[in-house]
Amino acid sequence: MIRYEIHGENIEVTEAIRHYIEEKLSKLERYFTNVPDANAHVKIKTYQDSRSKIEVTIPMKNVTLRAEERHDDLYAAIDLIVEKLERQVRKHKTKVNRKFREKGIEKDVFPAFPEAEVDEEQENEIEIIRSKQFDLKPMDSEEAVLQMNMLGHDFYIFNDAETNDTNIVYRRKDGKYGLIETSAE
Repeated sequence: MIRYEIHGENIEVTEAIRHYIEEKLSKLERYFTNVPDANAHVKIKTYQDSRSKIEVTIPMKNVTLRAEERHDDLYAAIDLIVEKLERQVRKHKTKVNRKFREKGIEKDVFPAFPEAEVDEEQENEIEIIRSKQFDLKPMDSEEAVLQMNMLGHDFYIFNDAETNDTNIVYRRKDGKYGLIETSAE
């Protein structure tokens, strides 16, 4: 069963908004024979120009579904985000189930969704057309951002000088920077 955690920033999440989100997102449950036990994290934000942004993250055992949409109309943004999530489910279902079949394992991650509904574009294999190798230099995140900017890239992978973990800095859509910290389990 999918449970919904809906939070608003600069907007009051009314019962009507909550009901609309839950009704629309519950359509995703039709893609599963056994609906996974998951929490859908929904974040709604409105801006001064009255545009709305909605983010939905649904972490599950085999895959994490995530989509983000900005729109002038909150309800239209919700509709668009459900379409994005449905495309993700179809794409993952086809690729993941094909990988299991190639390995001789009979397992369907999204078994309720018929293969025939997946279009040919999504049926294509992932093709890696270029591969690079490079040494990770120990540095702090500020130096990594400087290196990233110097190279003109949107992300940069480095070893944290203090922890020796592999981390990633990236440029966000708002022009600021993000840091992804990894750790070995």
